[in-house]
Amino acid sequence: MNEDDTSGERERAGTGPDKPSGGGRPRRPAEPGGGILMGRPFGVPVYVAPSWFVVAALITWVFGGQLDRVLPELGNARYLVSLFFAVAFYASVLVHELAHTVAALRFKLPVRRIQLQFFGGVSEIEKETETPGREFWLAFVGPLLSLALAGVFYLGLYAVEPGTVPGVLLAGLMISNLIVAAFNLLPGLPLDGGRMLRAVVWKITGRPMAGTVAAAWVGRALAVAVLIGLPLLTHTGALGNSTEDIGGMETVTDALLAAILAAIIWTGAGNSLRMARLREHLPELAARALTRRAVPVESDTPLSEALRRANEAGARALVVVDGHGDPTGLVREAAIVGVPEHRRPWVAVSGLAQDLTEGMKVPAELAGEALLDTLRATPATEYLVVEETGEIYGVLSAADVERAFVAAMARPGS
Repeated sequence: MNEDDTSGERERAGTGPDKPSGGGRPRRPAEPGGGILMGRPFGVPVYVAPSWFVVAALITWVFGGQLDRVLPELGNARYLVSLFFAVAFYASVLVHELAHTVAALRFKLPVRRIQLQFFGGVSEIEKETETPGREFWLAFVGPLLSLALAGVFYLGLYAVEPGTVPGVLLAGLMISNLIVAAFNLLPGLPLDGGRMLRAVVWKITGRPMAGTVAAAWVGRALAVAVLIGLPLLTHTGALGNSTEDIGGMETVTDALLAAILAAIIWTGAGNSLRMARLREHLPELAARALTRRAVPVESDTPLSEALRRANEAGARALVVVDGHGDPTGLVREAAIVGVPEHRRPWVAVSGLAQDLTEGMKVPAELAGEALLDTLRATPATEYLVVEETGEIYGVLSAADVERAFVAAMARPGS
């Protein structure tokens, strides 16, 4: 019960919601948020979302009711035991997510954050794995750690007396980790099993997109199966529960839980598919193809004269240069529009230029995620595109990149 996101938009472009446990402009928040910061294991921030407290309260209430039947002598203290169980269970989910994180870091994939939330956890891995083998292993380590934890809790049962608080807690944690592992091994996105299926199809076909399409549609089928099957299994007693205890409220609760799980799986599968299609088209975002032709002008050149030279050259951008021809600034398109035509002969381009920093110089050969990462690192409205020799190639507008980015998201996959 957890999900992984590699995205830069990834899905922000990456491993993307991955499993319930259970764009717009391409830009990166300066600091990942999403709740209360609990620590930074392996340098990755771990947040607890506000929704976790809702789940913790629900687990405390439900597990407390079960303890009342098993250990009635506890009285109201059963809720303290139940709260401990809720915290211990989510600690197990965190271990599951840390397994994904450690594997990602070993493969040199940046991890933006881990977040514990309503239906488990999410590890936001920001880049795509390079091979199907790594994709399979990155997905498998989470359920593998959950199975290992279940084994540890099972062995712990031999060290305690049955029918005691430690025995009940260890049994509950063993069962919950088995459920987490089994659920996440289901072969559909956004679950870990879906990513494993994606890796297998990718290996067979040689096409990552083929694997994503297959795993996403299996994920959607799983969502329908959960929506219909979970209430049916509970109502018929197929899960080992007594049908005599099932009332109207239990039926509504089961249906609501099934609907939430189905919605998470369906949405995650759709997001995985959409982001995979975007990544497939990202190489089309090439600096050289999107760059506007520019003309160099000295800082004291009147705007009207600079625009006349640009029109004669068929250029759409202005680069301010010093007396040696070295670029020092970029004339902002928005600033040009803001100057009335009758004032343009009296306004020097230097007054409309943005000083050129090293981060605003973009190699002409950049494309795809490398281009987006470079622009995110230094937010600006325009960038100077240069050849390897340092020669000016032109000016890249952030608005042009944004339009191409949105077009790539809207374009159907191949």
